Amino acid sequence: MTKPQIKEYNCETGIETIRDATSAEIAQMAKDKAESDARKAEAETKATAKAALLSKLGITAEEAVLLLS
Repeated sequence: MTKPQIKEYNCETGIETIRDATSAEIAQMAKDKAESDARKAEAETKATAKAALLSKLGITAEEAVLLLS
């Protein structure tokens, strides 16, 4: 596996630098990805539960919004 790289751009000088990521940056990337995956899985679970409930009630999402407003 290749090591991730970081692109840094200095706005004052216009110099763009590409360097290998440090171990701390790689660890942070892994942590961020795990958190993102967890949020995505939670959202999918909630959407599935919502769809199941609406189906059980026999109403559409729009009808549920009308009932709750």
